[in-house]
Amino acid sequence: MASHRKARTTATRIAGLRTSPALGLTTAALTSVALLSQTANAAPAQPQKPSLEEVQKKVDDLYHQAGVATEKYNAAKEKTATQRTRVNGLLDDVAKRTAKLNEARRELGLFAAAQYRTGGMSGTATLLLAQDPQQYFDQDHLMSQLTERQKRAVDDYQTARLATTKKRTEATKILESLTTSQDELRTSKVDVQTKLSEARHLLSTLTAEEKARLAAIEKKKQEIARQKAAELARRQAEAAAAAQKRKEEQAAQSSEAKASSKTGTSTGAGTSSGSSTGSGTGTGGGTSTDAGSSTGYATKAAKVIDFARAQIGKPYVWGATGPGSYDCSGLTLAAWKSAGISLPRTTWSQVEAGTTVPVSEAEPGDLVFFYNDISHVGIYIGNGMMIHAPRPGTNVREESIYYMPIHSVVRPA
Repeated sequence: MASHRKARTTATRIAGLRTSPALGLTTAALTSVALLSQTANAAPAQPQKPSLEEVQKKVDDLYHQAGVATEKYNAAKEKTATQRTRVNGLLDDVAKRTAKLNEARRELGLFAAAQYRTGGMSGTATLLLAQDPQQYFDQDHLMSQLTERQKRAVDDYQTARLATTKKRTEATKILESLTTSQDELRTSKVDVQTKLSEARHLLSTLTAEEKARLAAIEKKKQEIARQKAAELARRQAEAAAAAQKRKEEQAAQSSEAKASSKTGTSTGAGTSSGSSTGSGTGTGGGTSTDAGSSTGYATKAAKVIDFARAQIGKPYVWGATGPGSYDCSGLTLAAWKSAGISLPRTTWSQVEAGTTVPVSEAEPGDLVFFYNDISHVGIYIGNGMMIHAPRPGTNVREESIYYMPIHSVVRPA
């Protein structure tokens, strides 16, 4: 007899080997929740920290930008001072002209009052009513004179009024320019402070180890600059030795020529004497003039360098011109002032205050300018070295001129 039990389905028989659709969906959902939970609990991605080289470049750029802003500040400050002096002079002038104008106005008022008192009466009536005819004639003569004086007074008044108005208008325009310059001064000041704050903040994020490594990078940079300075010193020494040798050879040839000339003209004593005197005067005059010019500059340059050396160790302070602190152009201005030469205030003006010479021909006392925007300057002291006020946080020091990209070399006097 056939069995009446329900046969197991294939799905039931292998239930342990497959999952139901409902179970599969639940597993997928749990997996998704787990992944989302892990993502939520994970720490946010941190920005990659810049390398020390990048930090150094950023800091150098910020200091450079602060230097540019400092020169803008110096220019605005100088312009403001000049405009303020001019405004004060104009206001004093306007005050004096106004006093003269008031005096002219007062004189016209006296004439007007006199006319009012006598203007309604004819000359005949005045004569008939006069107690003394002679008094009338004296008064009539006086009035004719007053009329001429009145004309002059009117002319003087008009001239004074126009001149006063012109000066007052000029003063107003200068005051407006002064306001603009003061705004530029404040803007430059804020810009300097902002750049310096950014640089200090960036440096403050470094660890002690990173600061040590950064100092090593800086030291290497200075060493490379010193090597370049030594190479320039070597080339300059060779050039000076060659020039000295040529000078000695020319002097020897000149002596031989003079001796030969004396021997050849010994029979004509008078002619020989004249020839010798003429040659000596011509050569000596030219040499004396050149030497005098060179010696004069060297004397001034020595004073400049002595002054600069005395400032070594004093702090850089932007906008400062001494005596306790300096910025770069403030130091060069003060140094050359000690030698009796007045330089403009900013690097952009100082670069035009002399003769440009090649770097290879730089002499002690020359000004060395840096960067394409001419935002830094130092005083050349020879052997490829200079004295300068580098930047905030440093002191006036001696350094290779190759520490920064050179723009030009200028000889102020």
